Amino acid sequence: MDATVSVTQLSALPADGWAAMLAQAGEQSLAWLEAAARQGVPRAQAILAQRLLTGDGVAADAQQAVYWFRQAAARDDIEAVNMLGRCLENGWGLPADAQLAVYWYRQAAIGGLDWGRYNLANLLMSGKGIVADRAAALVLYRQAAGQGHAKSINIVGRFHEEGWEMPANLAQAAVYYCEAAVGGDFRGQFNHARLLLDRGKPQQALAWLRRIPTSATPAFLANLRPWLRASPLAAIRALANEAPFLS
Repeated sequence: MDATVSVTQLSALPADGWAAMLAQAGEQSLAWLEAAARQGVPRAQAILAQRLLTGDGVAADAQQAVYWFRQAAARDDIEAVNMLGRCLENGWGLPADAQLAVYWYRQAAIGGLDWGRYNLANLLMSGKGIVADRAAALVLYRQAAGQGHAKSINIVGRFHEEGWEMPANLAQAAVYYCEAAVGGDFRGQFNHARLLLDRGKPQQALAWLRRIPTSATPAFLANLRPWLRASPLAAIRALANEAPFLS
């Protein structure tokens, strides 16, 4: 990265220019991002870190990403705090450490970040490297769901369907799955479609199933195809052979 942007240029950039620069993808904004990051702008530091982590317009460098996440987190950027938890959970740029991941997720959750609450809840559900606590996870999922976090809304629905920490209530689960589907969560879209099929509404279910490939992971689509092929309905089986579901 060639950081050729001066402090004078940064100071002259109007507020709407900052917003546009921080939101811009690609190589053009890298010099501005790096210059702003080096001048201590936490949002720029966090965005630069994310781009380094994913290789967005720059060579991926997880260790440098962790460095900038740490800089932004030290300046109370709540999303950077959460991302330090992600890096520690997954071993991106530093050794995996579930206990430390919990610490950073908890800070993000205390700060009110829906993703921090969701990520901490996921760790508590899985018990991966820590003591599992499903009841505590439900509290966090509900908090994130109350903020409109679609993935958390879907999981609260799963609690209702499975009867985890509460009596099973399929009608209540259906309400949550519908809300998660509308919110754009592909698992929520699948669960909503699944219950629509159970209620004899195949056309509505098909409409929701067709939305799934726009945001689903390849692993989810790979697991979905056998389910589609096993359907007693020809229209559902046919989806498994459509291009979006084969990607």
